[in-house]
Amino acid sequence: MEHFFVETNGVRLHCVGEGKGKLVLLLHGFPEFWYSWRHQLPVLGKYFRAVAPDLRGYNESDRPEGEENYRLEILVEDVAGLVEK
Repeated sequence: MEHFFVETNGVRLHCVGEGKGKLVLLLHGFPEFWYSWRHQLPVLGKYFRAVAPDLRGYNESDRPEGEENYRLEILVEDVAGLVEK
């Protein structure tokens, strides 16, 4: 598994990925992080580019201060930025 960072929407997000091909984005819930997908990443990586990011505020990703930085619209923009990269 490859660990890397992606800058999107003004934050730096830690990601773990495996494989090549079409993107499969694995998003964790609360209060988890990329590690929740550790068993699925190698399996999906055989067929796709599987990426599990730490969403903003979690684990090794940036943690901007202020709850206004965690509105749903902003979180969606983070994910859209990951897809575009």
